[in-house]
Amino acid sequence: MTHARRHWLVAGAVVLAAVSFAFADALRYPAAPIRVQVDATPITSFDNRDPSRTRFGALEFRGGLVLSSNHPAFGGISAIHVEPDGQHFIAITDQGSWLRGRIAYQDRKPIGITDAEMAPILGSNGRPLAARGWYDVESLTERDGMFYVGIERVEQIVRFDYRNEGLLARGEPIAVPPDFKTFAYNKSLECLTSPPAGSPHAGDLITVTERSLDSAGNLRSFVLAGNGVTRFSTKRTDDFDVSDCTILPPGDLLLLERRYSPARGVAMRIRRIPLADIKADAIIDGRSLIEADLGYQIDNMEGISVHRAESGETIITLVSDDNFSVIQRNLLLQFALVGD
Repeated sequence: MTHARRHWLVAGAVVLAAVSFAFADALRYPAAPIRVQVDATPITSFDNRDPSRTRFGALEFRGGLVLSSNHPAFGGISAIHVEPDGQHFIAITDQGSWLRGRIAYQDRKPIGITDAEMAPILGSNGRPLAARGWYDVESLTERDGMFYVGIERVEQIVRFDYRNEGLLARGEPIAVPPDFKTFAYNKSLECLTSPPAGSPHAGDLITVTERSLDSAGNLRSFVLAGNGVTRFSTKRTDDFDVSDCTILPPGDLLLLERRYSPARGVAMRIRRIPLADIKADAIIDGRSLIEADLGYQIDNMEGISVHRAESGETIITLVSDDNFSVIQRNLLLQFALVGD
């Protein structure tokens, strides 16, 4: 990576961190479901300084894509769910759109995106949620065949019957604890996940806030289990904020984290934390699987998903949010878990 590109990325992050959308009519989401052409440029190496290197901590880089499209609603990818087949996916954008499609592979490496469609995320009245100001959709998980979306700024979790209704599914807000309204503005529902059967906290919803802190400076975190709420904290370290999470079956929480500072630049980290450690009033922590800065092929990494490949390997997929900026990129990266 050239010094000039690094400078512009860091400078752009400063500007974008100060920007907030004030009006829903300025947002980019399609009026109805529409097919879109997504262009994909392969990323063949993750380390800009050593293209031959493939092992990074506990992960092995499989490949990546730089994604672009002429459709004005494309971009801002904030979360992704890769289906068990490892090909089909459903994602959300932080301006209120669904994005779904299929990842094409060659020799186990992603080489393109096909069958891509976008649609507005709808509310219970059939109108786009973004039209009522519920546009900052940041997190996505599946539980019992239903999809749940976390929305920052309004601090809501909305449920969709996507399996039956697809892109036309209408969202129904679920009950959330009243203390959600005390989260730090725009620093909340980036992480939402639900452990599968056989895991600790199976069927519950788990959320770790982006940077809403408790009195000790740790991340406020919750387990939502029916009408019950378990409150705990997640250790905040090295100035990283949480940008997404998922479950590594059968018993671990994966936290995708990002850091930005004018002095240190942009970085990402994935932390692995045992689900069994989550208990009322606990402070949980875990070890890093990978950490990377702008010497690697990263951007504003915001989405993480796990699936099991036909080979039996565990594949971790990451996506980035370009903030609809010409100096940032929509990335899709894939790694195989090869170490503990």
